[in-house]
Amino acid sequence: MLNKTEILDCTLRDGSYVNNFQFTKNDTKKILNVLESSGIKFIEIGHGIGLGASRIQKFKARESDKSYCQVASKVIKKAKWGVFCIPGVASLDDIRMAKDYGVKFVRVGTNIENYREQEKFINLCKKLNIFVASNFMKSYLVTPKKFVRYVKAAHEFGSDLIYLVDSSGSMFTNEIEEYFYNIKKFNKKIKLGFHGHDNLGMSCANAFHAYKLGFDLIDVSMQGLGRSSGNTPLETFLCLLERNGIKKNIDKLKIMSFSEKEIAHIFTRKGLSSIDLISGMSYFHSSFMPAIENVAKKYSVDPRLLIMEHCKKNKKNAKEKDLEVIAKKLFNKGKIGSWKRIYSHYYGTEQNDSIKRSTQKK
Repeated sequence: MLNKTEILDCTLRDGSYVNNFQFTKNDTKKILNVLESSGIKFIEIGHGIGLGASRIQKFKARESDKSYCQVASKVIKKAKWGVFCIPGVASLDDIRMAKDYGVKFVRVGTNIENYREQEKFINLCKKLNIFVASNFMKSYLVTPKKFVRYVKAAHEFGSDLIYLVDSSGSMFTNEIEEYFYNIKKFNKKIKLGFHGHDNLGMSCANAFHAYKLGFDLIDVSMQGLGRSSGNTPLETFLCLLERNGIKKNIDKLKIMSFSEKEIAHIFTRKGLSSIDLISGMSYFHSSFMPAIENVAKKYSVDPRLLIMEHCKKNKKNAKEKDLEVIAKKLFNKGKIGSWKRIYSHYYGTEQNDSIKRSTQKK
């Protein structure tokens, strides 16, 4: 399925965080049409959090998982379309449903510590002849050498491709390279994907470096639409490749014209968000932002300082009781601040939910 480095567009999936998961059937149809006709070979669809997320009322998408899959099955003729899932949010029956509509790939997302949750999903995908990728959220929480342990496990489960995921947009090119060579030293045949975010403005540089290194699949989205500061912008990435003599058989002007007209307006804020920058600097995943918002409002402290201080001790998660201890200290030191309206574009608490599931099992 992957003989050379390819591009995967996740506008319809990760991009849906920006409009609170409100892509309609018609939106989905139009975006799929332009991506496929422009030459994009891999397209991810559905709820931003993945299959099954609409069963959680506060995350309910505009359309059902089945509706999104139905549209993709009718529209896509040549490209490969796929879905994202987080075990515990998604069920095995969700995978079976997607298979009924002809899904071509499934990406299974877990935190590093929950990697064993992938096994049943990977096994089912292999049984159903679906290309399956292991998506290790917050990959940077372990060193490149330790990351190989989880790559090995996913490979043994039967995963066809392993994703290095810069969930907070915090990584640099030299780090991408270190992960790559450690994995290839273990097994040079393992196929790799890269999913980056743009908190520190590094998404294109990291994606391009991953491309040059030989990663097999690079994630992008139109206009960089995605959670927090967004993903690697498809339009920029195509121009960056061509500027460096790498020509993909993709109609970049068609994509640009469509995204300017149909995608750009989805953004409701302009300019740089300081809370995105601080999150990238601190390795802070935006899924924990609701806890930051609650505590910042309760104690009248600057949420950016709260993130910075918390991440000095814990980059893995963010519990309100721990944040309150820090907030009280900041308040007592006169570090007064407030949560600003421009910060209120964060959705999802799937990282916290995943951590809760893991704790309950123990």
